[in-house]
Amino acid sequence: MTSTAPHLPYRPYVPELPAEDASRRFREVMQQRRSVRFFSDRPVPRAVIENIIAAAGTAPSGANKQPWRFVAVQDPATKKAIRAAAEEEERAFYERRANEEWLRDLAPLGTDEHKPFLEIAPWLIVVFKMVRDDRPDSDTDQVYYINESVGIATGMLLTAIHLAGLVTLTHTPSPMKFLSKILGRPPHERPYLLIPVGYPAEDCTVPNLSRKALDEIMVVHGD
Repeated sequence: MTSTAPHLPYRPYVPELPAEDASRRFREVMQQRRSVRFFSDRPVPRAVIENIIAAAGTAPSGANKQPWRFVAVQDPATKKAIRAAAEEEERAFYERRANEEWLRDLAPLGTDEHKPFLEIAPWLIVVFKMVRDDRPDSDTDQVYYINESVGIATGMLLTAIHLAGLVTLTHTPSPMKFLSKILGRPPHERPYLLIPVGYPAEDCTVPNLSRKALDEIMVVHGD
């Protein structure tokens, strides 16, 4: 199939270090990334959040439909409402919805229905997936590979947050329809993740967990 879009010369990114050194350095930086539940209320400038979200928006997507919306929340009253609604769902989860195996797997993390970080963190980023393209200049309103596309963009968002020296947590209260109501989003935008963003508290701790070794996650076919 012949492309109908105009093409431009590709300008590749060239790191200052050789590829092996650059990839090792990135690996080392990302190995410091942790999910954090103890946030400082130290302010984060809006420009930082804008840069982070703009970076996430460079993610690839099915047919370049970019089926994501990032709603950034700073208003204390809105954060308070989100926390109250999230904790209501979380209470139901811990008391009725989660089975014993799930609760046992969560035990090392020490989580429960209390989510104070939703108010303490200076920003919440609510990721919505779009089930139709609402751009007025789009030929069709169809979207493709929605979960894959939004998942990739979210991974890039988390990476951008970490590289900015901030911390975050991927929070998934379920169901999340309350986010659409509180934030006044249209029906074709559906909540995907709730992500607090900020600096860690001075006394912040994280669980002493280990990640799988490289040979547990990588297979070189034919080796």
